[in-house]
Amino acid sequence: MVNTINSIAVLGAGTMGAGIAALAAESNCKVLLLDINIETAEKGKLLIVSEKKPLINDIKKASNIRIGSFKNDFKLIKDYDWICEVVVEKLDIKRQIFKKIDMYRNKDSIVSSNTSGIPLKDIAKGMSKSLQENVCITHFFNPVKIMKLCELIPGVNTTDTVTKRLKTYLENKMNKGVVNAKDTVNFIGNRIGCYMMLKGLHEGRNTKYSDLSIEDIDLIMSKPIGLPPTGLYGLIDLIGLDVMYSVGQNLSINLPKKDIGLAFVKLPKEEKEMFDKGQFGRKSGGGFYRIKKLENGEKIKEVFEPTNSIWRKFKKSTISADVNIILEDTLQGQFAWDVMGSTLLYASSLIPQIADDIVNIDRAMKWGFAWNKGPFEILDELGPQKFIDKCLSKNLEIPKMLKVLKNSGLDYFYNNKGKYMTSEGSYTEIID
Repeated sequence: MVNTINSIAVLGAGTMGAGIAALAAESNCKVLLLDINIETAEKGKLLIVSEKKPLINDIKKASNIRIGSFKNDFKLIKDYDWICEVVVEKLDIKRQIFKKIDMYRNKDSIVSSNTSGIPLKDIAKGMSKSLQENVCITHFFNPVKIMKLCELIPGVNTTDTVTKRLKTYLENKMNKGVVNAKDTVNFIGNRIGCYMMLKGLHEGRNTKYSDLSIEDIDLIMSKPIGLPPTGLYGLIDLIGLDVMYSVGQNLSINLPKKDIGLAFVKLPKEEKEMFDKGQFGRKSGGGFYRIKKLENGEKIKEVFEPTNSIWRKFKKSTISADVNIILEDTLQGQFAWDVMGSTLLYASSLIPQIADDIVNIDRAMKWGFAWNKGPFEILDELGPQKFIDKCLSKNLEIPKMLKVLKNSGLDYFYNNKGKYMTSEGSYTEIID
């Protein structure tokens, strides 16, 4: 078996598939880009070389990409080192594609699925022994060209050689930050990030927070606690309520029975009404925010009030805070605690379920969701003991990693010598 990857077959020429194909072509790989018909594949190629927003920096390298259709050209995948499936997020369709991959691939090729949350064990179930030994999830984040994160998830029978080959290529040729995740629902980034967003929507509808405006909530859930400037509602507008609805459905089916996230998988009543109306966010012209053009040509920013279904003029929040707002006994602090504090507790409970260590979790949230710091780095900034004390004052169960830290006698998850705390309660070197 060769140790390098010199050619990639990308199955699916939509936004994600085109982005992956562009990165591969940029690294001088031979690329085969296929879709259901040649017209769709051509659209994917046009996305890559678009004059306004090309997905490739050196347009000349787009010549590395050959396009084709599933019907006429699928058998060509036998000549490629890595076969990356990037079709629609539906299990039955992915399994249909995988059955064809199993039929036509060469035995030394790596096979991966780009999915944001469908377990690999379900996609590859019943496939050949050869495929089972050479298969992974490679979860790229959108836009592929910009987002650093790629989650790498092996199957039960995947060989170490396969994951090492992929990791080396992703890091050295595609310049991705690779995190090692496990074959669990939504993997790392989306498991924690979607919990935060869905929990945030539910707390935003909680009557005890009726004095907080959408602008207040978005300010709290942004720069003060190290999150992107979109805040909560702005981020959901960017992602889309339709996507959040689908994520919730997937979580409702696949989350463990006692997972605390199950309480928030359904959209709150008001957001479900927005979803039913097609008010998804930026993609639909407006969600919680919109830009309205007046008759005189002036543009104003408006905010949607879900509780009474009206649009009003945007009002900048006057709240001033930093990360310590999470521990404050104020209305704003309680919201930060109920959403971000709960998210930190959730992350602390998920080792070794979704990852073996805190480093992979922190990197996933920084590289995939643009957090300034990961959950355990935020806990260190707050002071883990202060956080534990607040949990005890609220009679909350202390989750695993906080309990390990407390029992180990350590003060922080990371020390000043570049080491992190393991799940056994001792410091060890961070391995890049």
